[in-house]
Amino acid sequence: MASSERVSQVAPVKVTDSITRSEILQQPGTWLDTLERTAACPWTIESPAVVTGAGSSCYLAEAIAASRPGVAALASTDLLVSDPPPVSPSTMVVSVARSGDSPETAGVIERLRRLVPSARHHAITCNPDSALVRLIGPDTLLLDPRTNDRSLVMTSSFSNLTLAGTLLGRVDPWREPIRRAAARTSELLPQIEELAVEAAQAIADRVVFLASPILRGAAREATLKVLEISGGRVVAKSETFLGLRHGPMSFLNPRSFVVCFLSSDPRLQRYELDLVRELRAKGLGMLVANGPTHSPELFDMLVPAPGADLPDAFRTPFAIVFAQLLGLHAAARFGVNADNPSPERVITRVVQGVRVYAD
Repeated sequence: MASSERVSQVAPVKVTDSITRSEILQQPGTWLDTLERTAACPWTIESPAVVTGAGSSCYLAEAIAASRPGVAALASTDLLVSDPPPVSPSTMVVSVARSGDSPETAGVIERLRRLVPSARHHAITCNPDSALVRLIGPDTLLLDPRTNDRSLVMTSSFSNLTLAGTLLGRVDPWREPIRRAAARTSELLPQIEELAVEAAQAIADRVVFLASPILRGAAREATLKVLEISGGRVVAKSETFLGLRHGPMSFLNPRSFVVCFLSSDPRLQRYELDLVRELRAKGLGMLVANGPTHSPELFDMLVPAPGADLPDAFRTPFAIVFAQLLGLHAAARFGVNADNPSPERVITRVVQGVRVYAD
């Protein structure tokens, strides 16, 4: 019997009472709170600006930057060691974080204050008691404490931090569309979870998430969610639709699971569907549409897209929900406790072991 077949016989871990699941399902309600907190924030992200974070926070920084011309996303793990740091004296630096207590978070701010003293610092975080809040003070946008996920992995913190950073300074024109998307997500959650359960049972050992550049942050976060929550039992990779042909397609085989974050822009989707047709012709993978499409016949599974009427730059908080639930139910399938997928503490909720050195 193949190893993947042996694993599939493991009794599923009960997920109905898991913290991770409750934090995924609470998201539509927390988005409404984030909407109003963001509307009341006295500052916005002004170009030139850098949005920075680590891990999931780096990926949400990419999603925020994709929605704002003149704004760049830089990993705090890179800023800590870049010499010189790629930050100009006029730059606004926005640190995004769930806990705000990772060593790199404070280390980057303290380093930039020494090396680029005129840079302006702001923050968005879910933890009012964090080192980040103590460093930044009143220029911090604090989100609902419910978004400070207790689980090891970031779920509601990811979507709410992304939403806040995307909407800062421009809530009014998007208030009703975001409310509609939140209501639609709440309505569709049972169906999305049912599809995630079905998909988790179909996964052999590898998943690929594809997106065009504006949704790349969502695809990278989806990859991390499946990898983290499954405790590494499922190998995941992200790539752009056009980039997949340039070598990474060799990762795929007939049993691969391919999730396509389809663009709501018909011009972009032409390129995306050409790649999907190629994968179909080559027999590479089970193909899943996570987004609006007029070519449903190309896919093995269609996941509802509650934010499909929004521009791609605003869709990440809504598009990520399926991947979160996929990771949750993949963990159950492979016998992993989603609330504690790393009992050996290979990874921890707040990163440890980083020594910050003075320049």
